[in-house]
Amino acid sequence: MNTKYIDLINQTFYFPQDEFALDGQFLKFHNIDLKALVEEYGAPLKFTYLPQIANNINRAKGWFVAAIKKHNYPATYNYCYCTKSSHFKHVLNEALKNDIHIETSSAFDIDIVENLKQQSKITDDTYVICNGFKRAQYITNIARLINEGHNNCIPIIDNYEEIDLLSEEIKGKFKVGIRIASEEEPKFEFYTSRLGVGYRNIVPFYKNQIQNNDKVELKMLHFFINTGIRDNAYYWNELLKCLKVYISLKKICPTLDSLNIGGGFPIKNSLAFDFDYEYMVDEIINQIKIACDEAEVDVPNIFTEFGSFTVGESGGAIYEVLYQKQQNDREKWNMINSSFITTLPDTWAINKRFIMLPINRWNDGYERVLLGGLTCDSDDYYNSEQHMNAIYLPKYNKDKPLYIGFFNIGAYQETIGGFGGLQHCLIPSPKHILIDKDANGNLTTTLFSEQQKSEDLLKILGYDAN
Repeated sequence: MNTKYIDLINQTFYFPQDEFALDGQFLKFHNIDLKALVEEYGAPLKFTYLPQIANNINRAKGWFVAAIKKHNYPATYNYCYCTKSSHFKHVLNEALKNDIHIETSSAFDIDIVENLKQQSKITDDTYVICNGFKRAQYITNIARLINEGHNNCIPIIDNYEEIDLLSEEIKGKFKVGIRIASEEEPKFEFYTSRLGVGYRNIVPFYKNQIQNNDKVELKMLHFFINTGIRDNAYYWNELLKCLKVYISLKKICPTLDSLNIGGGFPIKNSLAFDFDYEYMVDEIINQIKIACDEAEVDVPNIFTEFGSFTVGESGGAIYEVLYQKQQNDREKWNMINSSFITTLPDTWAINKRFIMLPINRWNDGYERVLLGGLTCDSDDYYNSEQHMNAIYLPKYNKDKPLYIGFFNIGAYQETIGGFGGLQHCLIPSPKHILIDKDANGNLTTTLFSEQQKSEDLLKILGYDAN
């Protein structure tokens, strides 16, 4: 009988996969020996596999280069990293090795940009695309960057006042983009995004505030929808609406030469994940070229701002199952030695699902369980996978430790969870490991941060008299 956990996986998915394989009954991720990682560092722990960042960047760049060549598209492609996905130095350092640009969303992002410039990680030729609603400090920091010679800093205008605010602090001429306030799918709680300027108002806005303004040069139109890049009628309809605005603007604005289609590439959230990235890129380039050729305007340079796609698939978390509680005839709770609310906040906040697999005991029998976190919050649980409405794991045995991994968690979880700060119920942040390859291609591990100690939390709370 096929009663082992490995049998369940083989019956449900194609396995092994590019990043997942077994070494005996132990799981490997990108050839990382997860068993050895746990033995060396313990659990809970988080890790970042840095080579995957470069891998995904170059995959995307390859798709766009191929599509541009196929369609004889006479313009360029620029890959920007959406820094809010993960601001960590090790992430930016790895990403910037691959000839990319930066997208920012707040005032302190500019401080990071300036730090990277001091270290020669980026230059004045690097595009810095400044999104977001711009409060006074953000305006001041953008102006400082431009005044110091970074002419490829392009603030994306989010509301009608920002042109005047920027003009007051920037000494010379500067470039801007305009963000389209996208119209979301009907199932959303709102119809029009709070970000940007409405479709119908963009051309009038340009005529009123930019066209005859010698100080401001419009270079970019910015388009992004909350659901991301998907092969459905809604996405293609919104893209065509965006292209109509671009064409209308281009006909009266010769300096407009770039279209930013934002981010939104999905990342793998299940062993059953299937998304044709190459087709989507090819069709986006095709649709832009068709629309511009029909209107007899030059095609734009293409910018993207991939965040989750850049860094998401580099991250993982490993927990140990501490105990099993049989709460009724049907429900078994496997209690982990950490908290979902604090370490994987998207699972709690937006019901996001990541790939979850056991690290060991793949040759054991399996059972259906619920996963519970350590906090005393009833919402601290994980109860289903993306591909099914249940969780199956090797059967609990108090004499046989069980470790479980969550994968592709590298985007947003640290910052939303408040890395280094207070956690719900004072559950400590786990230690974090960086995994890289040396010059010979061998995997190396480095401890980035230790697990929080009680002294760290007491100091934040004001109990440390010193």
